[in-house]
Amino acid sequence: MPIRQLPEVLINRIAAGEVVERPASVVKELVENAIDAGASRITVTTAAGGKGLIRIEDDGHGMDQPDLVLSVERHATSKLSEDDLDDIRTLGFRGEALASIGSVAELSISSRTVDADSGLRIDVRNGVRSGPVPLAMNRGTIVEVKNLFANVPARLKFLKTDRAEAGAITDAIKRLAMANPSVHFVLTGTDRSISNWPAVSGPGALEARLAQVMGDDFAQNAVRLATARHGVVVAGLAGLPTFTRANSLSQFYFVNGRSVRDKVLVGAVRAAYADYTFRDRFPVVALYIAIDPGEVDVNVHPAKAELRFRDAGAVRSAVIRAVGEALAAAGFKASTSVADDILGAFTSPSYEAAPPAPALNAPRYESLPFAGYDRPMGYGSANPYSPSYGSDLANQSALDGLNEPSARVERYVEPAPAELAEFPLGTARAQMFDNFIIAQNGEGLLLVDQHAAHERLVYERFKAQLASGPVASQAQLIPLVIELPEEDCARLEDAAPDLERFGLYLERFGPRAIAVRETPALLGNSDIDGLVRDVADGLAEWDTSTAVADRMDEIIARMACHGSVRSGRRLRVDEMNALLRDMEATPHSGQCIHGRPTYVELKKKDIERLFGRSR
Repeated sequence: MPIRQLPEVLINRIAAGEVVERPASVVKELVENAIDAGASRITVTTAAGGKGLIRIEDDGHGMDQPDLVLSVERHATSKLSEDDLDDIRTLGFRGEALASIGSVAELSISSRTVDADSGLRIDVRNGVRSGPVPLAMNRGTIVEVKNLFANVPARLKFLKTDRAEAGAITDAIKRLAMANPSVHFVLTGTDRSISNWPAVSGPGALEARLAQVMGDDFAQNAVRLATARHGVVVAGLAGLPTFTRANSLSQFYFVNGRSVRDKVLVGAVRAAYADYTFRDRFPVVALYIAIDPGEVDVNVHPAKAELRFRDAGAVRSAVIRAVGEALAAAGFKASTSVADDILGAFTSPSYEAAPPAPALNAPRYESLPFAGYDRPMGYGSANPYSPSYGSDLANQSALDGLNEPSARVERYVEPAPAELAEFPLGTARAQMFDNFIIAQNGEGLLLVDQHAAHERLVYERFKAQLASGPVASQAQLIPLVIELPEEDCARLEDAAPDLERFGLYLERFGPRAIAVRETPALLGNSDIDGLVRDVADGLAEWDTSTAVADRMDEIIARMACHGSVRSGRRLRVDEMNALLRDMEATPHSGQCIHGRPTYVELKKKDIERLFGRSR
């Protein structure tokens, strides 16, 4: 086949494939143009998730007739000074984006400059321009995009539902609003409820805008960043280590005012929080990086969502230091490392299988409720566990007031010699810091994380119930109403029928709220608010209509985490021993659902070696 020059319309469609990925891509390009044009107010209107209509109205400088005509031509832009691609100080390339959009949609642009008698309108249909014609309008620019991809059905069928596409547009506008506090953003349309983020100014403008977009809870649980290192300025807010999410969707990065995805920045934040958060939790951050434009390449990605730093190491160092100093100033310190010899003495258990329950000649069983269900207990122990225990470990009231409040190491118990040999995880000797159970078996000492261990037990119980049918639920006396972003409420509403299988019954309660009517009986009086928010985070991350069915393990893991006995709860001796016995009878109990060990063991010979007694 001979080489031939492609027609202009096809060239534009190919370019559109790189720039116009989905309706949110169109919105991003057009709003960036409005910002570059000096707009102080931008209104975005959508219909059918942006597939039917995208309308961007701004009060910026506007365009005269020559600029308006040239704006829809390929490779025409007002964004470069002296053709220097190494000195990009604007957000987009107006002409290239408009030419691409006009090839795959019905495009109209109306614009008026401050000194013009009237506005002008130009139309583009399938890459063919008509106009301009006079139009009465205020100063600024109005861009309308209708029937996106109508002439490219292959692209249209790969778009997601209207709700999903509307959510992507919301996310794009949120990021642009976060990067531009001085601009008033309004997002409205037939496919959504209105969102209004007024312009803010002054010393606290950034914090105020982040509170508007991300919520007051983030602003109240974050520390401010403001440092400069190696020519890199790092500003923004970083959430406290205790303020985390189940995924990284609440991490936002901006470089010279542009929202980006960058592995260097993500890795730097992960490193800065490494000593503060668990592996499965993600800090909430909004970081703003200012750097010499010549030190960063923003043209790596067609949609300019990715970039490349000339000195990535310097940027990484600056971010780690900025976050670390802010967290330290807030009074949070990294955990002290354990001495190397002690770390070498402790060993993690095998994760392939839990220690088998001991086989006894004459077992004696007692019914002991544990975490909301009955199971055989006793194993012929000479020190039987009281059947009057009867408290659900997930119920805080059953654990309050059990011990003297001033104790830090409590409940010393002298086990019978026979007990030490009977149980692989030993018998409880004490509880330290209201979280760690100290147990002794026939070979040494064990330290058990009560929360991590119980988390695994609840998780396995969930799986067992799901295998035989829906999880039993308990009704809330008064439905719990939880306020969430509109897109999260929509996802939960869609997933509600599937979530009932897990014992979680939800109903929509207005545009930005969810009512929780029933919860899994296994969880008791757990943190339902946190659970629902975690499930919403998961649905946002998975973003598929079959998310609940396909992500069963992740769903029940989130529920088990919120339904397990928490750190800081004091346990009676029989409760501690009940936990140890359940661990022995539960598969995979050597690790929690996040991959952390639930207990570590120190053999007698290791203890002797630490004191120089070994030979």
